[in-house]
Amino acid sequence: MVGLCFVFVSAFGLVSGFPPEHWREVSLEEPEVKIVAKIAVQEYNRLSDQDVIYLQLRVTDVRKQLVKYDFNIIMGRTMCKKDGKESLNNCQLHVEAPEKGVKCNFLVLLVPWQNETKVLHYLCSQEDFIKDIVDTSSFLNKDKLTSKTEDGMRETISLFKEFVTTYNKIYPNDEALRRLHIFSENLKKAKEIQDKDLGTAEYGVTKFSDLTEEEFRTLYLNPLLSSSQKRWIMKKAVAPKDFPPTQWDWRDHGAVTEVKNQGMCGSCWAFSVIGNIEGQWFLKKGTLVSLSEQELVDCDAVDHACGGGLPSSAYEAIEKLGGVETEHDYSYQGQKQDCSFSASKISAYINKSVEISKDEEKIAAWLAQNGPISIALNAFAMQFYRKGVSHPLRILCSPWFIDHAVLLVGYGDRNGMPFWAIKNSWGKDWGEQGYYYLYRGSGACGVNQMCSSAVVN
Repeated sequence: MVGLCFVFVSAFGLVSGFPPEHWREVSLEEPEVKIVAKIAVQEYNRLSDQDVIYLQLRVTDVRKQLVKYDFNIIMGRTMCKKDGKESLNNCQLHVEAPEKGVKCNFLVLLVPWQNETKVLHYLCSQEDFIKDIVDTSSFLNKDKLTSKTEDGMRETISLFKEFVTTYNKIYPNDEALRRLHIFSENLKKAKEIQDKDLGTAEYGVTKFSDLTEEEFRTLYLNPLLSSSQKRWIMKKAVAPKDFPPTQWDWRDHGAVTEVKNQGMCGSCWAFSVIGNIEGQWFLKKGTLVSLSEQELVDCDAVDHACGGGLPSSAYEAIEKLGGVETEHDYSYQGQKQDCSFSASKISAYINKSVEISKDEEKIAAWLAQNGPISIALNAFAMQFYRKGVSHPLRILCSPWFIDHAVLLVGYGDRNGMPFWAIKNSWGKDWGEQGYYYLYRGSGACGVNQMCSSAVVN
């Protein structure tokens, strides 16, 4: 029996052209690769201490020795719980880290004639699993490039690799090269915005630098705002009679919660309104509570969840529901789900809502006296904004093309340049710790066009 096995192995070596112990590279298209990869992911999910399911994003570096396969798999964390009833086909990558992954090396035994597949061992790491994201030679056509252009391309590739590492980007299959080209074009766009900006802002690489303009608008902005400006009808707020202070910031007075992250969902309208209500509740009741945006995403029957919405409709929805639950009781998921609002868990309510003047001095006075304001603006310069006071040309950032709702929390002056302090909902790893600073006094990017607030009695 031993001799027979020896003859089989030796024969395999002679037929294949490789010595029995030789590892050879295997094409990713081979059916066996898909089989062992599927088994490997299943085994990882079964044995790992993670409470959620991970899905395969990419298989790399496959090699084979007789019936053993050695390969790497990069997997992404989903929003499906291990003990949940969701189908794997419906699992979506996690909203706050949609591209954060884990890299595992697997050794799998596959013996088709015995119908046996077994994971022999695996080792996983979440650290630096992409070192060479692109093949430089495939991006650089040296026959058509000057040395100066080639140096520029190499610098772009270096910036892209740094971007990939910083933001834990994982791209399936050959997507990395396409994203590199988009990244390269976005560097040019950021420079054009930088050259034309009238303020002190710095534009450049952000976590959105691998997205096309269309992708960015679809995933993060709110198309309903611009089309709704003409029918923006609300009861007018009473303008304060006193002149506003020279500067004011509600963060210094305890009325603003931590920066949140809407994820890849056009729910900015919910974050803007909830931020306003958090401030109003604090000013009237003395307690700062982080309230639920997901309640609006799920239960507002007028607005369109991740497809966009209007602050005016959101206020009405909260009045009809009777109030808002806390973020803890009704946590954010970044996608529309069945409404699970419970009246017994209401932690804040509103009595009505009002529209605030378009005059920026009156906006400042109302803000200083009454709290943070829900506003909407043109997000033209925000995809590549890093820091400083942004002041795009009016022709580039039209006040009539509003597509993003945010929260106005304060105003002031930086070295002679007046600004609005704006809380965004794209996480703390964007802008200045999640904040955007926009020029004050010229209606920049339509910042004064859709100002509103809830009223708590």
